[in-house]
Amino acid sequence: MTVVDTDKCDECGTCISVCPGNALLIGNRLAVSPEKCTSCGLCIKVCPFGAISNVQQKI
Repeated sequence: MTVVDTDKCDECGTCISVCPGNALLIGNRLAVSPEKCTSCGLCIKVCPFGAISNVQQKI
């Protein structure tokens, strides 16, 4: 699951422009739509602030 560290995020929009699933949205803060996110990792690679990461869900 892809998550955003809102303390690090500057809401620059770089990640939004590369997301093939349109899973990243800026409202009050940047958020990831889990229904649309495929965890491809493109947003993680382009984030200049290191604010996006993948975490494993506990089952």
